[in-house]
Amino acid sequence: MEKFINSNVAYLRDESFDFTIFKKRVAKTYEVLRKIESIRLDSAYPNALERYANEIINTLNYEEIFNPEELREQLLKQANLLQKEKNKTRYKKTKHKSSSFNDGY
Repeated sequence: MEKFINSNVAYLRDESFDFTIFKKRVAKTYEVLRKIESIRLDSAYPNALERYANEIINTLNYEEIFNPEELREQLLKQANLLQKEKNKTRYKKTKHKSSSFNDGY
């Protein structure tokens, strides 16, 4: 699922973004994603990943959109929030840093 999202987000960040090409890319990568069996994980990041993937897939249902730049900005904002959620678990602040063991050396 991360491959699906990363591929589509990379095109969203491209300067020469075109909504019709984006829909074709999403359809192509979605076909690969459909073949893979999903596994249910009860964690914040996988749930957010699944919600965002569904948001990208829902763009296939839009016949014509009035402002593709607005949709692009919305999807990019959600992608940035998703990355923030992923990185949140990596950086943990150590509690009680000053009270750690000090043997005097």
